[in-house]
Amino acid sequence: MADDLRKENQGVQVIARAAQILRVLASETDGLSLGQIANKVELPRSTVQRIVFALTREGLVASDGGRGGLRLGSEIQTLAQAAASTPRDRLRPLMQRIAAETGETVDLAVLQGNSMLFIDQIEGQHRLRTVSSIGESFPLATTANGKAALACLDEEDAAARAGLSGKPLRALLSELRQIRDGALARDEGEHTDGISAMGFGIQDPSGEIFAISIPVPSSRYARIKDTLVATLCRARDVTT
Repeated sequence: MADDLRKENQGVQVIARAAQILRVLASETDGLSLGQIANKVELPRSTVQRIVFALTREGLVASDGGRGGLRLGSEIQTLAQAAASTPRDRLRPLMQRIAAETGETVDLAVLQGNSMLFIDQIEGQHRLRTVSSIGESFPLATTANGKAALACLDEEDAAARAGLSGKPLRALLSELRQIRDGALARDEGEHTDGISAMGFGIQDPSGEIFAISIPVPSSRYARIKDTLVATLCRARDVTT
Protein backbone atom coordinates (compact mmCIF):
# COMPACT_ATOMS: atom_id res chain seq x y z
CA MET A 1 0.00 0.00 0.00
CA ALA A 2 2.88 2.34 0.82
CA ASP A 3 4.43 1.64 -2.60
CA ASP A 4 1.12 2.36 -4.33
CA LEU A 5 0.75 5.64 -2.47
CA ARG A 6 4.30 6.64 -3.35
CA LYS A 7 3.72 5.87 -7.03
CA GLU A 8 0.48 7.84 -6.98
CA ASN A 9 2.23 10.85 -5.43
CA GLN A 10 5.01 10.61 -8.01
CA GLY A 11 2.42 10.58 -10.80
CA VAL A 12 0.73 13.69 -9.43
CA GLN A 13 4.12 15.39 -9.13
CA VAL A 14 4.96 14.63 -12.77
CA ILE A 15 1.63 16.09 -13.91
CA ALA A 16 2.25 19.23 -11.85
CA ARG A 17 5.73 19.61 -13.32
CA ALA A 18 4.43 19.08 -16.85
CA ALA A 19 1.81 21.78 -16.30
CA GLN A 20 4.52 24.10 -14.98
CA ILE A 21 6.62 23.55 -18.12
CA LEU A 22 3.62 24.18 -20.39
CA ARG A 23 2.87 27.46 -18.60
CA VAL A 24 6.46 28.60 -19.06
CA LEU A 25 6.33 27.80 -22.77
CA ALA A 26 3.02 29.64 -23.07
CA SER A 27 4.63 32.78 -21.67
CA GLU A 28 7.63 32.62 -24.05
CA THR A 29 6.38 32.73 -27.64
CA ASP A 30 9.91 32.80 -29.10
CA GLY A 31 10.66 29.30 -27.80
CA LEU A 32 13.05 28.09 -25.11
CA SER A 33 15.90 25.61 -24.85
CA LEU A 34 15.84 22.75 -22.36
CA GLY A 35 18.35 24.62 -20.19
CA GLN A 36 16.23 27.77 -20.18
CA ILE A 37 13.13 25.79 -19.24
CA ALA A 38 15.03 24.04 -16.45
CA ASN A 39 16.17 27.39 -15.04
CA LYS A 40 12.69 28.87 -15.13
CA VAL A 41 10.96 25.90 -13.47
CA GLU A 42 13.91 25.25 -11.12
CA LEU A 43 14.21 21.56 -11.99
CA PRO A 44 17.19 19.44 -13.09
CA ARG A 45 17.73 19.51 -16.85
CA SER A 46 17.46 15.72 -17.01
CA THR A 47 14.02 15.84 -15.38
CA VAL A 48 12.84 18.54 -17.77
CA GLN A 49 14.17 16.55 -20.72
CA ARG A 50 12.17 13.44 -19.76
CA ILE A 51 8.96 15.42 -19.29
CA VAL A 52 9.43 17.44 -22.48
CA PHE A 53 10.08 14.24 -24.45
CA ALA A 54 6.77 12.79 -23.21
CA LEU A 55 4.91 16.03 -23.98
CA THR A 56 6.43 16.12 -27.47
CA ARG A 57 5.20 12.61 -28.21
CA GLU A 58 1.67 13.76 -27.32
CA GLY A 59 1.92 16.85 -29.52
CA LEU A 60 1.76 19.23 -26.54
CA VAL A 61 5.30 20.52 -27.14
CA ALA A 62 7.07 21.00 -30.49
CA SER A 63 10.61 21.78 -31.59
CA ASP A 64 11.10 25.15 -33.24
CA GLY A 65 12.70 23.83 -36.42
CA GLY A 66 16.46 24.15 -36.86
CA ARG A 67 16.85 26.71 -34.09
CA GLY A 68 16.39 24.01 -31.47
CA GLY A 69 13.92 25.96 -29.40
CA LEU A 70 10.83 24.42 -27.83
CA ARG A 71 7.33 25.87 -27.94
CA LEU A 72 3.75 24.72 -27.38
CA GLY A 73 2.62 22.05 -29.83
CA SER A 74 -0.41 22.01 -32.12
CA GLU A 75 -2.36 19.70 -29.81
CA ILE A 76 -2.62 22.57 -27.31
CA GLN A 77 -4.59 24.58 -29.86
CA THR A 78 -6.85 21.61 -30.56
CA LEU A 79 -7.61 21.24 -26.86
CA ALA A 80 -8.20 24.98 -26.51
CA GLN A 81 -10.66 24.98 -29.40
CA ALA A 82 -12.52 22.04 -27.90
CA ALA A 83 -12.78 23.85 -24.56
CA ALA A 84 -14.01 27.00 -26.29
CA SER A 85 -16.79 25.25 -28.22
CA THR A 86 -20.30 26.15 -27.17
CA PRO A 87 -22.67 23.68 -25.51
CA ARG A 88 -24.72 23.84 -28.71
CA ASP A 89 -21.68 22.68 -30.70
CA ARG A 90 -21.03 19.86 -28.26
CA LEU A 91 -24.66 18.69 -28.15
CA ARG A 92 -25.40 18.93 -31.87
CA PRO A 93 -23.87 15.52 -32.77
CA LEU A 94 -26.09 13.92 -30.14
CA MET A 95 -29.12 15.75 -31.51
CA GLN A 96 -28.26 14.59 -35.03
CA ARG A 97 -28.05 11.00 -33.80
CA ILE A 98 -31.46 11.26 -32.13
CA ALA A 99 -32.96 12.76 -35.29
CA ALA A 100 -31.44 10.01 -37.45
CA GLU A 101 -32.81 7.27 -35.18
CA THR A 102 -36.33 8.69 -34.90
CA GLY A 103 -36.83 10.75 -38.06
CA GLU A 104 -38.34 13.40 -35.78
CA THR A 105 -37.49 17.02 -35.03
CA VAL A 106 -35.03 17.50 -32.16
CA ASP A 107 -34.92 20.75 -30.17
CA LEU A 108 -32.30 22.28 -27.88
CA ALA A 109 -33.24 24.94 -25.35
CA VAL A 110 -31.46 26.63 -22.45
CA LEU A 111 -32.95 27.72 -19.14
CA GLN A 112 -33.00 31.51 -18.83
CA GLY A 113 -34.76 32.89 -15.79
CA ASN A 114 -38.36 31.67 -15.81
CA SER A 115 -38.45 30.39 -19.38
CA MET A 116 -36.64 28.19 -21.90
CA LEU A 117 -34.83 29.89 -24.78
CA PHE A 118 -34.87 27.88 -28.00
CA ILE A 119 -31.32 27.83 -29.44
CA ASP A 120 -31.04 24.98 -31.96
CA GLN A 121 -33.08 22.47 -33.94
CA ILE A 122 -32.63 19.49 -36.24
CA GLU A 123 -35.71 19.32 -38.46
CA GLY A 124 -37.49 15.99 -38.80
CA GLN A 125 -37.92 14.02 -42.00
CA HIS A 126 -41.71 13.73 -41.93
CA ARG A 127 -43.92 15.98 -44.05
CA LEU A 128 -46.00 16.66 -40.95
CA ARG A 129 -43.51 17.94 -38.38
CA THR A 130 -43.08 20.62 -35.75
CA VAL A 131 -40.79 23.59 -36.35
CA SER A 132 -40.01 26.49 -33.99
CA SER A 133 -38.01 29.68 -34.45
CA ILE A 134 -34.55 30.11 -32.94
CA GLY A 135 -34.80 32.68 -30.15
CA GLU A 136 -38.37 31.77 -29.23
CA SER A 137 -39.14 31.42 -25.50
CA PHE A 138 -41.15 28.60 -23.95
CA PRO A 139 -42.83 28.38 -20.53
CA LEU A 140 -41.41 26.01 -17.95
CA ALA A 141 -44.41 24.33 -16.39
CA THR A 142 -46.20 23.09 -19.52
CA THR A 143 -43.39 22.05 -21.87
CA ALA A 144 -41.18 18.97 -21.96
CA ASN A 145 -38.00 21.03 -22.15
CA GLY A 146 -39.19 23.28 -19.33
CA LYS A 147 -40.01 20.40 -17.03
CA ALA A 148 -36.71 18.71 -17.89
CA ALA A 149 -34.86 21.88 -16.87
CA LEU A 150 -36.90 22.38 -13.69
CA ALA A 151 -36.07 18.82 -12.63
CA CYS A 152 -32.38 19.82 -12.61
CA LEU A 153 -33.12 22.39 -9.89
CA ASP A 154 -33.91 21.85 -6.23
CA GLU A 155 -37.61 21.80 -5.40
CA GLU A 156 -37.71 25.30 -3.89
CA ASP A 157 -36.06 26.92 -6.91
CA ALA A 158 -38.23 24.92 -9.32
CA ALA A 159 -41.40 26.00 -7.50
CA ALA A 160 -40.35 29.65 -7.57
CA ARG A 161 -39.69 29.58 -11.31
CA ALA A 162 -42.73 27.54 -12.32
CA GLY A 163 -45.20 30.36 -11.74
CA LEU A 164 -47.85 28.03 -10.32
CA SER A 165 -49.56 27.62 -6.98
CA GLY A 166 -51.94 25.30 -5.21
CA LYS A 167 -52.93 22.01 -6.83
CA PRO A 168 -51.22 22.68 -10.21
CA LEU A 169 -47.93 23.35 -8.42
CA ARG A 170 -48.23 20.21 -6.30
CA ALA A 171 -48.93 18.16 -9.43
CA LEU A 172 -45.92 19.65 -11.20
CA LEU A 173 -43.60 19.04 -8.25
CA SER A 174 -44.75 15.41 -8.14
CA GLU A 175 -43.97 15.10 -11.86
CA LEU A 176 -40.53 16.65 -11.35
CA ARG A 177 -39.73 14.09 -8.65
CA GLN A 178 -40.51 11.32 -11.14
CA ILE A 179 -38.20 12.95 -13.70
CA ARG A 180 -35.41 13.15 -11.13
CA ASP A 181 -35.97 9.45 -10.47
CA GLY A 182 -35.40 8.63 -14.13
CA ALA A 183 -38.58 9.41 -16.04
CA LEU A 184 -38.46 11.56 -19.16
CA ALA A 185 -40.13 14.97 -19.12
CA ARG A 186 -43.37 15.00 -21.11
CA ASP A 187 -45.78 17.51 -22.59
CA GLU A 188 -48.79 15.71 -24.02
CA GLY A 189 -50.71 18.58 -25.54
CA GLU A 190 -50.27 20.86 -22.53
CA HIS A 191 -48.46 23.73 -24.24
CA THR A 192 -49.82 23.52 -27.79
CA ASP A 193 -52.92 21.62 -28.81
CA GLY A 194 -51.99 18.87 -31.24
CA ILE A 195 -48.30 18.72 -30.31
CA SER A 196 -46.72 16.36 -27.79
CA ALA A 197 -43.10 16.17 -26.70
CA MET A 198 -40.68 14.43 -24.39
CA GLY A 199 -37.11 15.17 -23.39
CA PHE A 200 -34.41 15.35 -20.73
CA GLY A 201 -32.28 18.00 -19.04
CA ILE A 202 -28.51 18.46 -18.99
CA GLN A 203 -26.56 20.58 -16.51
CA ASP A 204 -23.08 21.42 -17.78
CA PRO A 205 -20.04 22.01 -15.51
CA SER A 206 -20.64 25.77 -15.55
CA GLY A 207 -24.10 25.26 -14.06
CA GLU A 208 -26.09 26.14 -17.20
CA ILE A 209 -29.12 23.94 -17.78
CA PHE A 210 -30.14 22.72 -21.24
CA ALA A 211 -32.89 20.44 -22.47
CA ILE A 212 -33.04 18.21 -25.51
CA SER A 213 -36.59 17.35 -26.55
CA ILE A 214 -38.51 15.74 -29.41
CA PRO A 215 -41.77 17.50 -30.34
CA VAL A 216 -44.12 15.50 -32.59
CA PRO A 217 -47.68 15.85 -33.85
CA SER A 218 -49.97 14.21 -31.32
CA SER A 219 -51.54 12.20 -34.14
CA ARG A 220 -48.51 9.89 -34.24
CA TYR A 221 -47.18 10.42 -30.72
CA ALA A 222 -48.91 7.39 -29.16
CA ARG A 223 -47.70 5.11 -31.95
CA ILE A 224 -44.02 6.06 -31.62
CA LYS A 225 -43.89 6.81 -27.90
CA ASP A 226 -41.93 3.67 -26.98
CA THR A 227 -39.33 4.40 -29.68
CA LEU A 228 -38.91 7.96 -28.44
CA VAL A 229 -38.45 6.78 -24.86
CA ALA A 230 -35.80 4.23 -25.83
CA THR A 231 -33.87 6.68 -28.00
CA LEU A 232 -33.96 9.54 -25.51
CA CYS A 233 -32.95 7.32 -22.60
CA ARG A 234 -29.91 6.12 -24.53
CA ALA A 235 -29.02 9.70 -25.37
CA ARG A 236 -29.45 10.80 -21.76
CA ASP A 237 -27.16 8.01 -20.59
CA VAL A 238 -24.42 9.37 -22.86
CA THR A 239 -24.60 12.79 -21.19
CA THR A 240 -24.44 11.56 -17.59
